[in-house]
Amino acid sequence: MRWPVRLTASLVITLGLLTWGASYVARSVMQSWFERDLTLRAELAINGARLALTNAWTGAPVEALRDVLVEIAQDERVLGVAACRAADFTLIAATPGFPSTFACDRFGLLVKPDGAGGSWHTWTGTDNSVLGGTVHITAAPIRSSTDVLGYLILIHDLGFVSRRQAQAERLLLVAFAVLALTASTVTLIANRVAWWRWTRDLRLLLGGGHESPEFRPLMRDVRALADRIAADRDMDRDVEAWTPKRLRDAATRHFNADQVIIVANREPYIHQRTESGGIEVKHPASGLVTALEPVMRACSGVWISHGSGNADRETADEQGHVAVPPDHPSYTLRRLWLSDDEERGYYYGFANEGLWALCHTGHTRPMFRTDDWKHYEAVNRRFADAVADEASTESPVVLVQDYHFALLPRLIRERLPRATIIMFWHIPWPTAERFGICPQREHLLAGMLGADILGFHTQAHCNNFTETVERYLEARTDKERGGLSHKGRMTFVRPYPISIEWPPTKVPAAPSPDATRAEVFAELGLSANALLGVGVDRLDYTKGIEERLLAVDRLLTKYPEFRGRFVFLQIAAPSRSEIERYQQLSDAVDALVARINDRWGTPGYQPIIYRRRHHEPEQVYRLYRAADLCYVSSIHDGMNLVAKEFVSSRDDDDGVLVLSQFTGAALELTEAVIVNPYDIDQAGDALAAALEMPPAERRTRMHYMRAHLAEFNVYRWAGRMLIDAARLRKRESLWQRLAPATGGARNGGA
Repeated sequence: MRWPVRLTASLVITLGLLTWGASYVARSVMQSWFERDLTLRAELAINGARLALTNAWTGAPVEALRDVLVEIAQDERVLGVAACRAADFTLIAATPGFPSTFACDRFGLLVKPDGAGGSWHTWTGTDNSVLGGTVHITAAPIRSSTDVLGYLILIHDLGFVSRRQAQAERLLLVAFAVLALTASTVTLIANRVAWWRWTRDLRLLLGGGHESPEFRPLMRDVRALADRIAADRDMDRDVEAWTPKRLRDAATRHFNADQVIIVANREPYIHQRTESGGIEVKHPASGLVTALEPVMRACSGVWISHGSGNADRETADEQGHVAVPPDHPSYTLRRLWLSDDEERGYYYGFANEGLWALCHTGHTRPMFRTDDWKHYEAVNRRFADAVADEASTESPVVLVQDYHFALLPRLIRERLPRATIIMFWHIPWPTAERFGICPQREHLLAGMLGADILGFHTQAHCNNFTETVERYLEARTDKERGGLSHKGRMTFVRPYPISIEWPPTKVPAAPSPDATRAEVFAELGLSANALLGVGVDRLDYTKGIEERLLAVDRLLTKYPEFRGRFVFLQIAAPSRSEIERYQQLSDAVDALVARINDRWGTPGYQPIIYRRRHHEPEQVYRLYRAADLCYVSSIHDGMNLVAKEFVSSRDDDDGVLVLSQFTGAALELTEAVIVNPYDIDQAGDALAAALEMPPAERRTRMHYMRAHLAEFNVYRWAGRMLIDAARLRKRESLWQRLAPATGGARNGGA
């Protein structure tokens, strides 16, 4: 803190200059006052003795005149008095001790330069030869009734003036010293008070408390500058692409040896028994797993999930641990086992019949049952216990995934107060009015606000969440920083559009698109000139599968040239088949496929090939590379990574993506053919346009989409969240350094 010292020094210098100026002015004023005083005293003395002087001057002996002069010189400040003739300015008489250097002839020309005279004259000067100091001289005329008889010269000693000036300067110096000491003390006290207030406000800021109005503009500017610098340095410091290595380096640089823990309901590897009695490893059909599994391979750590495979227990140790991936283990999978009642209530019930339906505009009524909520609470607590058990440090980085664990951030915070918790919500967030349907809305929101950072796919979802919290909780909103303060803790709400790994690990080992196309066409029994469209989804009502098939039907109706040639392959992995709405969807899709095939099919030709079973990622990847187009028709989706997977597979820059406007991916992949899946006519026209698109346009569109994914891949997605979390940790560290100096505790708790 150098500025208080500089301020004090400046103040002392200023006071010194003011004192010197005051001393100079006082000296000049005092000199003038004393000169006027001596002139007045001389006039009084001479006027009082004027009659005696006139009488002695006109005929009395010189001794009589000298006696009058001695009488006038009784004043202790008068050094001497002399009488000079007016005619020739010669000395008539003088008091004893009158300085000889002041002879009458020294003043002759001065007092009557025009030869007339008769005026009073005064001088002030220094005579070092005899007196050694400053004197004041008065020359006063002595008149008779008609003429000037002569001049009386009075010499006053001004030495007392210097003595009084010196005394005044000493008093000013003492006053200056007292004033300087007082000013320094006041400055230091003011500095300590200002520092205390600054650190208090900064502590409140770091703790999510109230900022004083005068502090807020400064902190807003500082935050913005710091965030810009940090973001520019960490995200765009060079042209280096985000890769697993760069993500590992970022995690190491910002978190040192701190552990990374992912919590997700779905596990990245499922062990299932085969019909022959063996065990096989499957990858679930999940965009979440597609995105997070490469991140976990890059950062290592622990992935905690529900063990859903029928051979999961056999492949894990007593604590549910298994090293994955099976071929090159790089992290640990921790499995939790749920009872049938827990799975039915927590997963199928509250999470999917409740929250999934609530958050998606899928025209399905959400169901909220008391027993389901109890299981949801209990399972969230179990996962929180598992996180605490797996944590190898007091401050792990915990990535909580999706709507299955809305309560988990707060529960982890209670067990690990120093953890950095990032929650990512993979599905859309509804409007505040729609979320108000949920009976447990306050509990869910409070649980999520236990996180340091809440991530959504789009800014619109962030806005919906903020409005929901404002409506249903007593929370303070910081819209400039995108933060919500609840019960003394600040949670930042940010958009993080999720993506996929880049470069795709499957591309180097895959056959060329032409070779893959020939293999797939042979497997499907298609002719070489056939046109293939693909759709890959879980069997879910939010994916718009029915609307997609109706668009194919409209294509064949309006564009007969594609009949017998265009085939649409729909992959639908079974999902949540215990829920009635999903059973209804499965029956409806079966019926629609049959109707379209009956209408347009011929011997040897079926326009719809429908495969309702799980496909491994490598199998799906082959279909992408063989297809002419991929249609993603979600009627409401958070991101939809199928669109990005299709683009990543096409290293030949060919193929067309037809994409629903209701996906988060539509905001990024703007070169796709964007459609409203509810508008069946528009969707049918879009399929026809995609099939007829010139090769040059197809390649241009695909090139730009692939360039976007190369830059904004899943490693960048994870890196942004980790870097933002690291900045929060630095703020926390700053608060811890400030706390001892301010002597206070963090406002509102941890």
